[in-house]
Amino acid sequence: MPTTDKPMNIEYRDDAKIAVEAAIDLYRRSTLGERRPVDRPDLFAGMLSNASLVISAWHGKRLIGIARSLTDFSYVAYLADLAVDADYQRQGIGKQLIHETKRRLGRECMIVLLAAPKANDYYPKLGFEHNPRAWMLKGS
Repeated sequence: MPTTDKPMNIEYRDDAKIAVEAAIDLYRRSTLGERRPVDRPDLFAGMLSNASLVISAWHGKRLIGIARSLTDFSYVAYLADLAVDADYQRQGIGKQLIHETKRRLGRECMIVLLAAPKANDYYPKLGFEHNPRAWMLKGS
């Protein structure tokens, strides 16, 4: 478990090969696991392999955060998942994951997301604007 009185050496990567089991474990250690198919490794494998951009945060060899996006890199990026291990939250890791995502997108590319209920108050602090026009058509 990290300590808050010492700076941590967190590495942010866009080229990491993330094992499905490691990703599922991270999602379970974050609040996002409540709304993702953590009991379906087959779906999770597709989520990871078909994302346009995956930024991961590592504390040593431990996966502690992920930002998973679907994007054209020019106009829009849908930030599908932002997950940070609960033991590492409130240390700027989510904010840095978003920064690292934005850094890899085109200058004018916007980021769009659907906030998890527990994170609804988090995004305005990072400069996101609320947009009430989101719609969903769920799969079977």
